Amino acid sequence: MTGYLTTHVLDTARGCPAAGLKIELFRIEGAARAKLAEVETNADGRTEGPILPEPEFATGTYELVFHAGAYLARTGGPGGFLGEIPIRFAMAEADHYHVPLLLSPFGYSTYRGS
Repeated sequence: MTGYLTTHVLDTARGCPAAGLKIELFRIEGAARAKLAEVETNADGRTEGPILPEPEFATGTYELVFHAGAYLARTGGPGGFLGEIPIRFAMAEADHYHVPLLLSPFGYSTYRGS
């Protein structure tokens, strides 16, 4: 089995998917941080495909950066508290990794989904 990475964002304050939210993916190696992808969520709050597809998958440490501040400002919510939300995690074996973001104007949570 080859691994891959997916994500999606739900706006828990508005009770809907977070459409149009920019997400960046970085690979972390020691002090180095290499940008692998930049995508935007669709109307379902998901990316059009895996943010790290099977052919590009490698085990290691990664960081997703969710540009929440710009999304919150655009959707009319109270802005200014959250900006970019970095989530650093390890993918230790070839598997499906799903790292969603539950977002509100003053907080967020994440987990390893399925």
